[in-house]
Amino acid sequence: MLTPYVIARSMFDEVFDSAFSNRSSDGMMNTDIKENDEGYELIIDLPGVNREDLSAELKDGHLIISATVGQKKDGDTETNGKYLRRERFVGSFKRSFYVGDQIKQEDIRAKFEQGVLHLFIPKVPATAQIEQKNLIQIEG
Repeated sequence: MLTPYVIARSMFDEVFDSAFSNRSSDGMMNTDIKENDEGYELIIDLPGVNREDLSAELKDGHLIISATVGQKKDGDTETNGKYLRRERFVGSFKRSFYVGDQIKQEDIRAKFEQGVLHLFIPKVPATAQIEQKNLIQIEG
């Protein structure tokens, strides 16, 4: 049986945790980014994600990674009791990385294995920008 102290303590823990950490998504989409001469490699942890619940999209220069974890599929039923507490993440999450307008979808390579997404984004050669002077004519 939960006493008022336990309930109040649990509520305090949840408020404190939400104010000072992001417990609901700890361990979700932790990302390492490596640079080499050819481009950038993103290594993204996606624990518990199945390949069919993962998508990567390039939109307006942003690489958007979306995933769903633990959602019930049609026909799934749970008949063995109810949860009193759930600490494992269930839901959808999304992360975006700006890669530039010059990158095209076909330039990006992706591989997903053992809960880790590897993305390779090539470097785009820098184009020399010609500085334009916008001088105002001064009459004298």
